[in-house]
Amino acid sequence: MKTLSSKHPGFYYNFTTNDGYDLPPFAKILKNSQKISKFYHLGKSPQNPANLGISGRNLVMIRIMFVCHGNICRSPMAEFIMKKLVNDEGLADQFLISSSATSTEEIWHGQGNPVYPPAKAELKKHGISADGKFAIQLQASDYDKYDYLIGMDTMNIRNMKRILGADKEEKIYKMMTFAGSSDDVADPWYSGDFRTTYNDIDEACRGLLKYLKERNKI
Repeated sequence: MKTLSSKHPGFYYNFTTNDGYDLPPFAKILKNSQKISKFYHLGKSPQNPANLGISGRNLVMIRIMFVCHGNICRSPMAEFIMKKLVNDEGLADQFLISSSATSTEEIWHGQGNPVYPPAKAELKKHGISADGKFAIQLQASDYDKYDYLIGMDTMNIRNMKRILGADKEEKIYKMMTFAGSSDDVADPWYSGDFRTTYNDIDEACRGLLKYLKERNKI
C-alpha cells in the first residue's frame, strides 16, 4: 500500500492506494495501475465537497447529507454535531458529511446565508464551530453522491423526494428514526428552543453512528 498526492484546482488530497478501486476523475495523474481506498483532504473545504466531481462510488467513505428547509438551523447543526462525533472517535477520514436546504429562502443571488446565530451559539456551548458554513440547496445529482440523505421532518422528506425523485436505493431517512422515534426534529425557528433541537439532533447522530457500526459500515 502506498500514499500519493494529487491536486484538484484549489484542493490537495493524499490517496492511500490498493487494488480494487478506480481512480476518481481528478486523480488521473496517478498511474492507472494504482487504486484508491481512501482519500484525505489537506486543503480548504468547499461548501459541498461532493460537488468536486467525486462520485464516491469508488471511495471507501460514508457520505451523509443532512437536509432541512433553509440550511441555517437544524441541518447544519446535524452536520457539525456528526462531524464532531466521528472526529472524536478517530473516524473522520471515513466520512463525507454535508448539509443542504430544500428551499432557496436563505440563498440570495447564489450566495447562501450563514448558520443562524442562535444555532451557532448553541453549538458553541458544546465546543462545536460552524464557521464558514453557508446555506446551499439540495440538488437532484446529490442522490448519486451520498449514501444517506437525512431530513429533519416530514415536510423535508416530502420536498427531498420532490427534488431527488424516486428513492430507488432507499437512501432517504428521517432524522429521528436513528433515535428510535417517528417524531420530527424540533424546529427552533418557531420555538426558539435551540437546546431541545440540539438534544434531538445529538441523540439521532449518536444513533446513526451506532447504526453504522452495527452494520459493519465502519
